[in-house]
Amino acid sequence: MNFLKSKVAVVTGGGGVLCGGMAKVLAQNGASVAVLDLKQEAADQVVEAITSNGGKAIGVSANVLEKDSLEAARIKVEEAFGPCDILVNGAGGNHPKGTTSKEFLRQEDIDDDSLLTFFDLDFKGIEFVFNLNFLGSLLPSQVFSKGMVGRADTSIINISSMNAFTPLTKIPAYSGAKAAVSNFTRWLAVHFSKVGIRVNALAPGFFLTEQNRTLLTHTDGSLTPRGNQIIDHTPAGRFGKAEDLSSTLLWLCDPASNFVTGVVIPIDGGFSAYSGV
Repeated sequence: MNFLKSKVAVVTGGGGVLCGGMAKVLAQNGASVAVLDLKQEAADQVVEAITSNGGKAIGVSANVLEKDSLEAARIKVEEAFGPCDILVNGAGGNHPKGTTSKEFLRQEDIDDDSLLTFFDLDFKGIEFVFNLNFLGSLLPSQVFSKGMVGRADTSIINISSMNAFTPLTKIPAYSGAKAAVSNFTRWLAVHFSKVGIRVNALAPGFFLTEQNRTLLTHTDGSLTPRGNQIIDHTPAGRFGKAEDLSSTLLWLCDPASNFVTGVVIPIDGGFSAYSGV
């Protein structure tokens, strides 16, 4: 398939597992892809995988929290490929200082210095999570979408999370930040509705990445208690894989979905549909 042959795609966080997968599938379908990542080496590894398979891609180091860095990246992208048609705001993540040690607070936990309770959550850790996920979607949208205005078949795709629908235990900062991404997706879709830019979001369920692998699996590959809890509540009976995002991503990039905007689509193996009993 080459239905994206004339399109330029920008993927932030493109050096990661999930966003690297998205960059690859966009290139496989004909797009010229700019892989943006804070780490140039991570971006270049994804670019190598794309170009060795006959695709077109460049790697660009960029900080999604610095507008000047994003503007410099935009110039490089436009010099190489032209203006952006598809923006995937994939940069995001959590921080241990925005995470509690236990799911539920017990009175005796308050005086236990070995635990991180709600009362111990660190402002800087929470701020980092909100900035990376929310501002890390807003600022690239400001920089790259300006060139989309008035052009046909342009699209922004944010990365939300199932946390945005129902917050998970232990990760209040990440859950709140992803809820902000979902809200921003809907807001921006309405705001851009008269200039031809569609804005939607993917909401992945539980996918194994380098950020969460040690939380969900042991070094031998067996599941941790939290990993088991997740699989027990996922009817599909497994974690998601990067390729599980591909078909929905491509559909949202395709003109066939040109009446779809302002939606947040769960891709979660049935997690959100299962009551637990």
